[in-house]
Amino acid sequence: MDDVAARTQGRVAARGIELAYETFGQAGDPAIVLVMGWATQMIAWPDEMCAALAGRGHFVVRFDNRDTGASTHLDHVPTPPLSEVLTRRRQPPYTIRDMADDVAGLLDGLGLASVHLVGASMGGFIAQTVALRHPHRVRSLTLMMTSTGSRRVGLAKPRVYARLLRREVISGRDAAIASAVATFRLIGSRGYPFDEAHVREVAGRSWDRGFDPAGSLRQLEATVTQPNRTRALRQIAVPTLVIHGLHDPLVGPSGGLAIARAIPGCRFVGYPGMGHDLPRALWSEFAEQIAALAARGEQAAGEQAAGEQAAGEQAARNPRPGPVSG
Repeated sequence: MDDVAARTQGRVAARGIELAYETFGQAGDPAIVLVMGWATQMIAWPDEMCAALAGRGHFVVRFDNRDTGASTHLDHVPTPPLSEVLTRRRQPPYTIRDMADDVAGLLDGLGLASVHLVGASMGGFIAQTVALRHPHRVRSLTLMMTSTGSRRVGLAKPRVYARLLRREVISGRDAAIASAVATFRLIGSRGYPFDEAHVREVAGRSWDRGFDPAGSLRQLEATVTQPNRTRALRQIAVPTLVIHGLHDPLVGPSGGLAIARAIPGCRFVGYPGMGHDLPRALWSEFAEQIAALAARGEQAAGEQAAGEQAAGEQAARNPRPGPVSG
Protein backbone atom coordinates (compact mmCIF):
# COMPACT_ATOMS: atom_id res chain seq x y z
CA MET A 1 0.00 0.00 0.00
CA ASP A 2 1.25 3.50 -0.83
CA ASP A 3 2.77 5.37 2.11
CA VAL A 4 0.16 8.13 1.83
CA ALA A 5 -2.89 5.96 1.17
CA ALA A 6 -5.67 6.01 3.75
CA ARG A 7 -5.38 2.81 5.80
CA THR A 8 -9.10 2.42 6.40
CA GLN A 9 -12.29 3.96 5.10
CA GLY A 10 -15.73 3.66 6.59
CA ARG A 11 -18.89 5.27 7.91
CA VAL A 12 -20.15 5.53 11.47
CA ALA A 13 -23.60 6.37 12.78
CA ALA A 14 -23.61 9.58 14.78
CA ARG A 15 -26.72 11.28 16.15
CA GLY A 16 -29.07 10.13 13.41
CA ILE A 17 -26.69 10.66 10.50
CA GLU A 18 -23.69 8.84 9.08
CA LEU A 19 -20.20 10.33 8.87
CA ALA A 20 -17.69 9.07 6.32
CA TYR A 21 -14.11 8.85 7.57
CA GLU A 22 -10.62 7.72 6.62
CA THR A 23 -7.71 6.88 8.91
CA PHE A 24 -3.93 6.79 8.68
CA GLY A 25 -1.58 4.99 11.06
CA GLN A 26 -2.10 2.49 13.86
CA ALA A 27 -5.34 2.49 15.87
CA GLY A 28 -3.53 2.08 19.18
CA ASP A 29 -1.54 5.31 18.79
CA PRO A 30 -2.72 8.66 20.22
CA ALA A 31 -5.48 9.90 17.93
CA ILE A 32 -5.55 13.15 15.96
CA VAL A 33 -8.92 14.10 14.44
CA LEU A 34 -8.96 16.63 11.58
CA VAL A 35 -12.06 18.81 11.08
CA MET A 36 -12.33 20.58 7.72
CA GLY A 37 -14.07 23.84 6.84
CA TRP A 38 -17.07 25.20 4.99
CA ALA A 39 -18.16 23.29 1.87
CA THR A 40 -14.86 21.40 1.91
CA GLN A 41 -14.40 17.65 2.05
CA MET A 42 -12.00 15.70 4.22
CA ILE A 43 -9.69 15.06 1.24
CA ALA A 44 -8.63 18.72 1.48
CA TRP A 45 -6.47 17.56 4.38
CA PRO A 46 -3.44 16.56 2.28
CA ASP A 47 -2.65 12.85 2.22
CA GLU A 48 1.02 13.65 2.70
CA MET A 49 0.32 15.74 5.80
CA CYS A 50 -1.88 12.99 7.26
CA ALA A 51 0.84 10.42 6.55
CA ALA A 52 3.45 12.67 8.16
CA LEU A 53 1.38 12.82 11.36
CA ALA A 54 0.91 9.04 11.28
CA GLY A 55 4.66 8.67 10.81
CA ARG A 56 5.15 10.65 14.02
CA GLY A 57 3.22 8.00 15.96
CA HIS A 58 -0.39 9.10 15.64
CA PHE A 59 -3.65 7.52 14.56
CA VAL A 60 -5.03 10.16 12.19
CA VAL A 61 -8.73 10.47 11.42
CA ARG A 62 -10.22 12.79 8.81
CA PHE A 63 -13.94 12.86 8.02
CA ASP A 64 -16.64 14.60 6.00
CA ASN A 65 -18.88 16.95 7.95
CA ARG A 66 -22.62 16.52 7.47
CA ASP A 67 -23.83 17.83 4.08
CA THR A 68 -20.37 17.20 2.60
CA GLY A 69 -18.74 14.47 0.54
CA ALA A 70 -19.71 10.92 1.46
CA SER A 71 -21.41 11.77 4.77
CA THR A 72 -25.18 12.22 5.13
CA HIS A 73 -26.65 15.07 3.11
CA LEU A 74 -29.81 16.62 4.52
CA ASP A 75 -31.59 16.59 1.18
CA HIS A 76 -34.99 16.63 2.89
CA VAL A 77 -34.27 20.14 4.23
CA PRO A 78 -35.34 22.89 1.80
CA THR A 79 -32.48 24.91 0.34
CA PRO A 80 -32.36 28.25 2.18
CA PRO A 81 -32.38 31.43 0.06
CA LEU A 82 -28.97 33.10 0.24
CA SER A 83 -30.56 36.41 1.25
CA GLU A 84 -32.16 34.79 4.31
CA VAL A 85 -28.93 33.01 5.20
CA LEU A 86 -26.92 36.23 5.22
CA THR A 87 -29.52 38.28 7.10
CA ARG A 88 -30.11 35.50 9.64
CA ARG A 89 -33.84 35.85 9.28
CA ARG A 90 -34.67 32.23 10.05
CA GLN A 91 -33.75 29.39 12.33
CA PRO A 92 -31.03 27.30 10.68
CA PRO A 93 -31.68 23.56 10.19
CA TYR A 94 -28.60 22.87 12.32
CA THR A 95 -25.90 24.82 14.14
CA ILE A 96 -22.15 24.71 14.76
CA ARG A 97 -23.06 23.15 18.11
CA ASP A 98 -24.83 20.31 16.27
CA MET A 99 -21.76 19.80 14.10
CA ALA A 100 -19.58 19.71 17.22
CA ASP A 101 -21.84 17.04 18.68
CA ASP A 102 -21.39 15.14 15.41
CA VAL A 103 -17.66 15.02 16.19
CA ALA A 104 -18.39 13.60 19.64
CA GLY A 105 -20.60 11.00 17.94
CA LEU A 106 -17.78 10.15 15.55
CA LEU A 107 -15.44 9.57 18.50
CA ASP A 108 -18.04 7.32 20.11
CA GLY A 109 -18.42 5.35 16.90
CA LEU A 110 -14.67 4.88 16.57
CA GLY A 111 -14.20 4.04 20.25
CA LEU A 112 -11.97 7.06 20.91
CA ALA A 113 -12.30 8.38 24.46
CA SER A 114 -10.25 11.55 23.88
CA VAL A 115 -8.24 12.94 20.97
CA HIS A 116 -6.02 15.73 19.74
CA LEU A 117 -8.38 17.92 17.74
CA VAL A 118 -7.40 20.02 14.71
CA GLY A 119 -9.86 22.35 13.01
CA ALA A 120 -9.44 24.58 9.95
CA SER A 121 -11.69 27.55 9.12
CA MET A 122 -15.29 26.45 9.91
CA GLY A 123 -13.68 23.30 11.28
CA GLY A 124 -12.00 25.58 13.80
CA PHE A 125 -15.39 26.87 14.92
CA ILE A 126 -16.48 23.25 15.34
CA ALA A 127 -13.31 22.21 17.17
CA GLN A 128 -13.60 25.10 19.65
CA THR A 129 -17.19 24.10 20.34
CA VAL A 130 -16.21 20.46 20.91
CA ALA A 131 -13.61 21.62 23.43
CA LEU A 132 -16.25 23.69 25.23
CA ARG A 133 -19.12 21.18 25.13
CA HIS A 134 -17.08 17.99 25.52
CA PRO A 135 -13.87 19.06 27.29
CA HIS A 136 -13.04 15.53 28.46
CA ARG A 137 -12.83 14.40 24.81
CA VAL A 138 -10.03 16.83 23.87
CA ARG A 139 -6.34 16.43 24.83
CA SER A 140 -4.98 19.25 22.69
CA LEU A 141 -6.47 21.78 20.30
CA THR A 142 -4.95 23.13 17.08
CA LEU A 143 -6.94 25.89 15.37
CA MET A 144 -6.01 26.93 11.85
CA MET A 145 -7.17 30.03 9.92
CA THR A 146 -10.24 30.48 12.11
CA SER A 147 -11.83 32.89 14.58
CA THR A 148 -13.87 33.24 17.77
CA GLY A 149 -17.27 33.79 16.17
CA SER A 150 -17.11 37.51 16.97
CA ARG A 151 -18.18 39.73 14.10
CA ARG A 152 -15.55 42.29 15.05
CA VAL A 153 -12.44 40.22 14.28
CA GLY A 154 -11.23 38.00 11.46
CA LEU A 155 -13.27 39.85 8.86
CA ALA A 156 -12.95 38.96 5.19
CA LYS A 157 -11.75 41.38 2.55
CA PRO A 158 -14.85 42.80 0.80
CA ARG A 159 -13.76 41.55 -2.64
CA VAL A 160 -13.29 38.04 -1.28
CA TYR A 161 -16.60 38.04 0.55
CA ALA A 162 -18.41 39.18 -2.59
CA ARG A 163 -16.75 36.51 -4.76
CA LEU A 164 -17.48 33.62 -2.44
CA LEU A 165 -21.12 34.58 -1.98
CA ARG A 166 -21.81 35.14 -5.66
CA ARG A 167 -24.61 32.95 -6.97
CA GLU A 168 -22.73 30.65 -9.31
CA VAL A 169 -24.32 27.84 -11.29
CA ILE A 170 -21.90 24.93 -11.57
CA SER A 171 -22.86 23.00 -14.68
CA GLY A 172 -20.51 20.05 -14.39
CA ARG A 173 -17.20 18.62 -13.23
CA ASP A 174 -15.02 20.88 -15.37
CA ALA A 175 -16.90 23.96 -14.17
CA ALA A 176 -16.50 22.88 -10.56
CA ILE A 177 -12.76 22.49 -11.04
CA ALA A 178 -12.50 25.88 -12.75
CA SER A 179 -14.45 27.49 -9.91
CA ALA A 180 -12.13 25.95 -7.30
CA VAL A 181 -9.06 27.21 -9.15
CA ALA A 182 -10.52 30.74 -9.33
CA THR A 183 -11.45 30.65 -5.64
CA PHE A 184 -8.04 29.55 -4.42
CA ARG A 185 -6.27 32.03 -6.65
CA LEU A 186 -8.28 34.62 -4.71
CA ILE A 187 -8.00 33.32 -1.14
CA GLY A 188 -4.84 31.24 -1.32
CA SER A 189 -1.27 31.91 -0.21
CA ARG A 190 0.21 34.64 -2.40
CA GLY A 191 3.58 34.15 -0.72
CA TYR A 192 3.88 30.54 -1.93
CA PRO A 193 3.69 28.95 -5.40
CA PHE A 194 0.11 28.33 -6.51
CA ASP A 195 -0.31 24.54 -6.73
CA GLU A 196 -2.95 24.46 -9.45
CA ALA A 197 -2.49 20.74 -10.09
CA HIS A 198 -3.30 19.95 -6.46
CA VAL A 199 -6.34 22.25 -6.43
CA ARG A 200 -7.64 20.63 -9.61
CA GLU A 201 -7.08 17.13 -8.27
CA VAL A 202 -8.91 17.80 -4.98
CA ALA A 203 -11.75 19.64 -6.77
CA GLY A 204 -12.24 16.78 -9.22
CA ARG A 205 -12.29 14.16 -6.47
CA SER A 206 -14.68 16.33 -4.48
CA TRP A 207 -17.09 16.46 -7.43
CA ASP A 208 -16.91 12.68 -7.74
CA ARG A 209 -17.49 12.12 -4.01
CA GLY A 210 -20.49 14.42 -3.57
CA PHE A 211 -20.73 18.02 -4.78
CA ASP A 212 -23.65 19.72 -3.00
CA PRO A 213 -24.28 23.50 -3.31
CA ALA A 214 -27.46 23.21 -1.20
CA GLY A 215 -25.51 21.53 1.59
CA SER A 216 -22.95 24.32 1.40
CA LEU A 217 -25.69 26.86 2.02
CA ARG A 218 -26.89 24.95 5.07
CA GLN A 219 -23.35 24.87 6.43
CA LEU A 220 -23.04 28.61 5.73
CA GLU A 221 -26.23 29.21 7.67
CA ALA A 222 -24.76 27.36 10.65
CA THR A 223 -21.63 29.48 10.37
CA VAL A 224 -23.28 32.90 10.19
CA THR A 225 -25.53 32.13 13.17
CA GLN A 226 -22.74 30.91 15.47
CA PRO A 227 -22.28 32.70 18.79
CA ASN A 228 -19.32 34.79 19.88
CA ARG A 229 -17.25 32.33 21.95
CA THR A 230 -14.63 34.81 23.18
CA ARG A 231 -15.67 34.77 26.84
CA ALA A 232 -16.30 31.02 26.88
CA LEU A 233 -12.87 30.24 25.39
CA ARG A 234 -11.29 31.22 28.71
CA GLN A 235 -12.56 27.89 30.06
CA ILE A 236 -10.35 25.82 27.73
CA ALA A 237 -7.51 24.29 29.73
CA VAL A 238 -5.83 21.92 27.24
CA PRO A 239 -2.66 22.87 25.33
CA THR A 240 -3.80 25.01 22.39
CA LEU A 241 -2.09 26.29 19.25
CA VAL A 242 -3.39 28.81 16.71
CA ILE A 243 -1.91 28.67 13.19
CA HIS A 244 -2.88 31.54 10.90
CA GLY A 245 -1.77 33.05 7.62
CA LEU A 246 -0.75 36.66 8.13
CA HIS A 247 -2.13 37.42 4.66
CA ASP A 248 -5.41 35.50 4.96
CA PRO A 249 -8.03 37.49 3.00
CA LEU A 250 -11.00 35.35 4.11
CA VAL A 251 -10.46 35.07 7.88
CA GLY A 252 -8.17 37.93 8.85
CA PRO A 253 -5.35 37.18 11.30
CA SER A 254 -7.11 39.27 13.95
CA GLY A 255 -9.47 36.30 14.31
CA GLY A 256 -6.66 33.91 15.22
CA LEU A 257 -5.04 36.47 17.50
CA ALA A 258 -8.36 36.92 19.33
CA ILE A 259 -8.46 33.17 20.02
CA ALA A 260 -4.88 33.19 21.30
CA ARG A 261 -5.68 36.05 23.67
CA ALA A 262 -8.81 34.33 24.97
CA ILE A 263 -7.47 30.82 25.69
CA PRO A 264 -5.05 30.68 28.65
CA GLY A 265 -1.55 29.65 27.59
CA CYS A 266 -2.44 29.48 23.90
CA ARG A 267 0.39 29.97 21.41
CA PHE A 268 -0.05 31.85 18.12
CA VAL A 269 2.06 31.02 15.05
CA GLY A 270 1.61 33.32 12.07
CA TYR A 271 3.03 32.67 8.61
CA PRO A 272 3.82 35.62 6.31
CA GLY A 273 2.51 35.07 2.80
CA MET A 274 0.04 32.38 3.87
CA GLY A 275 -3.58 32.92 2.92
CA HIS A 276 -6.67 30.79 3.49
CA ASP A 277 -5.32 27.44 2.41
CA LEU A 278 -2.70 24.84 3.27
CA PRO A 279 0.34 25.59 1.07
CA ARG A 280 2.35 22.52 0.15
CA ALA A 281 5.60 24.07 1.40
CA LEU A 282 4.18 24.14 4.95
CA TRP A 283 2.67 20.64 5.16
CA SER A 284 5.69 19.21 6.98
CA GLU A 285 5.84 22.27 9.26
CA PHE A 286 2.14 21.93 10.12
CA ALA A 287 2.60 18.23 10.92
CA GLU A 288 5.56 19.05 13.18
CA GLN A 289 3.63 21.79 15.02
CA ILE A 290 0.53 19.60 15.53
CA ALA A 291 2.60 16.61 16.70
CA ALA A 292 4.59 18.75 19.13
CA LEU A 293 1.38 20.11 20.65
CA ALA A 294 -0.06 16.60 20.86
CA ALA A 295 3.03 15.52 22.82
CA ARG A 296 2.30 18.32 25.30
CA GLY A 297 -1.31 17.18 25.47
CA GLU A 298 -0.27 13.59 26.15
CA GLN A 299 2.04 14.73 28.95
CA ALA A 300 -0.66 16.92 30.50
CA ALA A 301 -3.22 14.11 30.30
CA GLY A 302 -0.77 11.70 31.92
CA GLU A 303 -0.01 14.11 34.74
CA GLN A 304 -3.72 14.68 35.34
CA ALA A 305 -4.42 10.93 35.42
CA ALA A 306 -1.55 10.39 37.86
CA GLY A 307 -2.85 13.18 40.09
CA GLU A 308 -6.35 11.75 40.08
CA GLN A 309 -5.02 8.29 40.90
CA ALA A 310 -2.95 9.67 43.78
CA ALA A 311 -5.95 11.58 45.10
CA GLY A 312 -8.05 8.43 44.92
CA GLU A 313 -5.46 6.40 46.79
CA GLN A 314 -5.18 9.11 49.45
CA ALA A 315 -8.95 9.13 49.87
CA ALA A 316 -8.96 5.35 50.21
CA ARG A 317 -6.34 5.49 52.95
CA ASN A 318 -8.10 8.29 54.79
CA PRO A 319 -11.84 7.82 54.34
CA ARG A 320 -14.09 10.56 55.55
CA PRO A 321 -16.02 9.68 58.72
CA GLY A 322 -19.62 8.75 58.07
CA PRO A 323 -22.59 10.56 59.52
CA VAL A 324 -23.26 10.14 63.24
CA SER A 325 -26.75 9.11 64.21
CA GLY A 326 -28.12 9.56 67.67
